[in-house]
Amino acid sequence: MTRWHELESADEGFFASAPFIHCYPMDLPVSPEQVWAGLVGDNTLSWCRALADVSYTSEPPHHVGTTRTAKTTGGVLVFQERFFRWEEGKRQSFSVEQANLPMFRRFAEDYLVEPTDKGCRFTWTFAYEPVPAWKLFFTASKPVSAGIFGSFARDTRRHFGVQRR
Repeated sequence: MTRWHELESADEGFFASAPFIHCYPMDLPVSPEQVWAGLVGDNTLSWCRALADVSYTSEPPHHVGTTRTAKTTGGVLVFQERFFRWEEGKRQSFSVEQANLPMFRRFAEDYLVEPTDKGCRFTWTFAYEPVPAWKLFFTASKPVSAGIFGSFARDTRRHFGVQRR
């Protein structure tokens, strides 16, 4: 049985004030509707190799207050999430309410989808504050953390057909 650790809630201001922020703007050659469908569908973020499963735990229609569970590959980290922003077709943000490991004081993500002349720009932002016992670890491993979070962006680009130059 999973032992859950409560996290403090975050709001949109956390994306500017968090001690650790990783932001990945991606120009994608697909419509905003295609990206949005990938973010809200039953197989949410299925293209991300670091994620084993992301499942809604709230019934549709989804909106502010919607909940879901996210599990990393291998089940090392599991999050219980709640959306605090949901602008249909454009933007959603959530805060992690519980995690199976006591690593974070606060953790949040933001997805922003904007139309462009050649498709859309998808900006994926991760913001977090570790608990004091993990602060030194995250400070010392910033390049590793950036690589892990960057893998989500690389997988997203690959999934939506962005060719490497």
